[in-house]
Amino acid sequence: MNFQKVSFTNAEGHTLVGRLELPAHRKPHNFAVFAHCFTCTKNLSAVKNISRGLTTEGFGVLRFDFTGLGESEGDFEDTNFSGNVEDLIAAAEYLAEEFSAPTLLVGHSLGGAAVLVAATKLAAVKGVATIGAPSTPKHVTHLLKDELEQIKAKGLAEVQLSGRSFTIKQQFLEDLEKESLSEIVGSLRKQALLVLHSPQDKLVGINNAEELYLAAHHPKSFVSLDGADHLLTDAGDSTYTGLVIAKWASRYVPWPEVQTIETDHQVVASLAKEDGFSTQMRLGTHFLTADEPTDIGGQNFGPTPYELLSASLSACTAMTLQMYAKRKKWNLEHVEVHTSYDKRHAEDCENCTDDSAKIDTFLREIKITGDLSEKEEKRLLQIADKCPVHKTLHSSTQVITKIIS
Repeated sequence: MNFQKVSFTNAEGHTLVGRLELPAHRKPHNFAVFAHCFTCTKNLSAVKNISRGLTTEGFGVLRFDFTGLGESEGDFEDTNFSGNVEDLIAAAEYLAEEFSAPTLLVGHSLGGAAVLVAATKLAAVKGVATIGAPSTPKHVTHLLKDELEQIKAKGLAEVQLSGRSFTIKQQFLEDLEKESLSEIVGSLRKQALLVLHSPQDKLVGINNAEELYLAAHHPKSFVSLDGADHLLTDAGDSTYTGLVIAKWASRYVPWPEVQTIETDHQVVASLAKEDGFSTQMRLGTHFLTADEPTDIGGQNFGPTPYELLSASLSACTAMTLQMYAKRKKWNLEHVEVHTSYDKRHAEDCENCTDDSAKIDTFLREIKITGDLSEKEEKRLLQIADKCPVHKTLHSSTQVITKIIS
């Protein structure tokens, strides 16, 4: 994954700061804008993980801080919901000018309400996805219930949200009252809608998702984020959410065939300095991520290099056994190949030049299902050692390396 720090100016003249995340080794087929939750920032872990899920599927994603939050200019106390919508439009206009107009809007919580409104003003948008979004913007006032009287009496109040202090003014509350999301959602005729919500969301109840869904016209979809909390603090929940949105959007946004990069090789690995061990890979016409375990500094976003090597041996063994059994007309119903590599990563190159270094060892166990004789099973065990990858691992090989421009 590649990313760029970007900035653009909103309608009030404030500079808003964002991160534009791009897929590795291919141009984005579509761009998306992500709207974060109330008083959150673009750097919330859930926002990052959802964006990564989208870039994995070829989207370019712009996530930015609303006015007065994170790295963006302006005073939060002078902002309102309408201002958030205008910030989203400014972000979309920036993408349209510098790259390509966004076809997908994704919003979390109050950001979900904001993308619904923004979608009515952006012609290029084909899909809108909301995550834990309220069915009315004024729903956010329940977070301020202890200070509502003071805000109404004095015009403003200092409130504590997520451990931080914010000044909320009366005009913020009044602005929330203006928008009727049911009417706005009902007016979305050219955009597909995906509503994602957790039944266990204690901050924004699941009934909000029902109200949004019922108000919308088809095409519309609902996905239950069962077990997730409102902020999607579990990385598995947010990563899943990003991938679901990407797959759903593929039906509604322009989705060209993947343009593979020009190369004479079957596999390309791409790793930027800031990505740690999380390596984006193209294998033929397929894309995946390789990584390392968290205990040695990775993020565990994908298989390790040795797991990929073990996977090659397992896959080749299974294919070879089934091919042989079919040729012999044996009843091999199913074959399962379990493979592991016994050398720890931390020890890989400590003694690379030492003859007493440990031997690379693959442990392979094969589970066979079918009506086979003992003789046939023994023969299959012999055939396993003849699979092409197995033979490659045992043969003399060479790696020729050169720098390319």
